[in-house]
Amino acid sequence: MSHDHTEPPGDIELRVRALESLLTEKGLIDPSALDELVDTYENRIGPRNGAQVVAKAWSDPEYKRRLLENGTAAIAELGFSGVQGEDMVVVENTPGVHNMTVCTLCSCYPWPTLGLPPVWYKSAPYRSRVVIDPRGVLAEFGVGVSADTEIRVWDSSAEVRYLVLPERPAGTETWNEERLAQLVTRDSMIGTGFPKTPDDLP
Repeated sequence: MSHDHTEPPGDIELRVRALESLLTEKGLIDPSALDELVDTYENRIGPRNGAQVVAKAWSDPEYKRRLLENGTAAIAELGFSGVQGEDMVVVENTPGVHNMTVCTLCSCYPWPTLGLPPVWYKSAPYRSRVVIDPRGVLAEFGVGVSADTEIRVWDSSAEVRYLVLPERPAGTETWNEERLAQLVTRDSMIGTGFPKTPDDLP
């Protein structure tokens, strides 16, 4: 008779659980409030807010101008602001320039627009190598940019967070914002990926 077994939790997960249990036991956190916070950033915010920002910029030239001039204010127009998103700078990808974001000191990340940062964004290898060899890091993500494309790496800090405005995919000239938002990926707003193409959608 065979039995299904699940893998035991990893060391980090066990530490998180132990810390959460200790804080709950001491009455320092409310588990339901913590669950609500995680659910908000993982499922209800995620990169969806950022996708709306990008889609609006793709379809509204005047909004795009405001977004590039004052990212914080333009993003707040759509109702997205708050902790980790108070000072936003938006950098635009063009045929000759590809932008990437990183936080070399820790893991500063624009939560209100992109949700929780991916694990690799916080890792030491990404944080160090993307500055030294951005083209090599892109290749590891499966992203190829031409040799004559300039790659700019923007280092987030406690004072400022960056959001990449990716290039609008071809063949979407008549699309509305809702459809355009479906093409925007989290990685395309970090610069480690491209948006989806119309062929990628069902």
